[in-house]
Order: sequence, then C-alpha cells, then structure tokens
Amino acid sequence: MKRQAAVFAAVALLFGFLPASLAQTSGHDMSAAGEPQGETHKASGTVTKVDRIASKVTIAHGPVQSLKWPAMTMNFVVKDKALLGKLSSGKNIEFEFVQQGRDYVITSAK
Repeated sequence: MKRQAAVFAAVALLFGFLPASLAQTSGHDMSAAGEPQGETHKASGTVTKVDRIASKVTIAHGPVQSLKWPAMTMNFVVKDKALLGKLSSGKNIEFEFVQQGRDYVITSAK
C-alpha cells in the first residue's frame, strides 16, 4: 500500500512539473495550437471595420493556408500607425501578419 502511494505521488509530482518546465524551455506560445510566435502568414480580404483608438481592424479574409484556417471574419492588431492610416472600411487588401501572444498583428498590407 505504501509503495502504491509513493508511485502515485511520484507520478503526480512529475506531471505537475513537466508542463511548466516544457513551457519555459520551448520558446513557443503553446496557447495557439503549438504555433510558434513570429511566423509570417499571408491572406487577402476586405476591411470591414477600423478602430483607430484600439489600433485594430476587422477583416473578412479568405483561407490562410499556412494556418489551415477557412475563410472567416476576425480582428487584427495594427501597431504601425502609418499602416493603420492606410486602411479603411470596404478596402480590399493583401496582408501579412504574425502571432504575438494571443493577438494576430498585421505587419504589412497593400
């Protein structure tokens, strides 16, 4: 009985520390299906809304092959104020974006 309890405690301890140690050493944000931060993705779509105060745009975009995403409408962050100024509702764009934490950040648009 004591041996069973000791094995159970060791396994519980191992599983308790393992995910934390992997997260610290992997260098990836595992919250987004294992997708590494910083990989550039390309898409095209239509701007449906621009929120200049929050530096966000809503885009109805086509499929994103590199992420295996279907067409959808979603929000993106635009950190470059000059780029944000070029975007307007109804404008068709081709754009590139990266994941930074939980945000998808547009790095270029034309």
